[in-house]
Amino acid sequence: MLTSFSRTDIGSTRKLNQDYIYTTQDKIGNLTNLFIVADGMGGHAAGDYASRTAVQTIVKCIEDSFEKNSLKLLTKAVEAANNEVYTDALFNRRLEGMGTTIVAATFVGRYLQAINVGDSRLYIIRGGEIRQVSVDHSLVEEMIRSGGIAREQARNHPDKNIITRAVGVKKSVEPDTYTEELKDGDFVLMCSDGLTNMVTDEEIAKIVVQSEDVSEAVKTLIEKANENGGRDNISAVLVKYEA
Repeated sequence: MLTSFSRTDIGSTRKLNQDYIYTTQDKIGNLTNLFIVADGMGGHAAGDYASRTAVQTIVKCIEDSFEKNSLKLLTKAVEAANNEVYTDALFNRRLEGMGTTIVAATFVGRYLQAINVGDSRLYIIRGGEIRQVSVDHSLVEEMIRSGGIAREQARNHPDKNIITRAVGVKKSVEPDTYTEELKDGDFVLMCSDGLTNMVTDEEIAKIVVQSEDVSEAVKTLIEKANENGGRDNISAVLVKYEA
């Protein structure tokens, strides 16, 4: 059984929310459920357009596809979104350079299947411990992996927000996919960097575990991010899995 709650917030300093979320616990195409977080980038309303267009394209692709393999279906949908956003930018100079992160997931029995492009994240919180499942496609993450900096230095690195992959920026996109076996009582959190840049992983886990339910947890996470500066749009989707 799944219990979920989602919310997106403009934050304390931005004038426009360029995040976009979509969730359904009902069957959609050949998926039994679907959860998406997108964080758009681009001047003026371009980021807002990119995230909204990407998510809507993913949803339509899933609704229309005959593909039954969940990860293949998610991959095809993200590739379709990339083509849509990239093509729109080619034909509209106001949208030039736009793009968006994507993290999307579906629950298949006791398994979580997910996909990501960019630095919006997916975590599993189990027994009070938090683990990041997705891998950031960012300059700082590449520096960590090459041994250039320690992970502890990454949080406040000046190049933290430079991402190396995004949907719609190039003609093709390379998403990463993940399959995780879940245990009873696990929480799955999907979020934009407006949350993770403002609230540490340890604080996130503490808030989720101590909250009465998923809705209270999401609201508290967003409140905490705003209290800590709210320098970006904040989006969170939290799902509790019970066997």
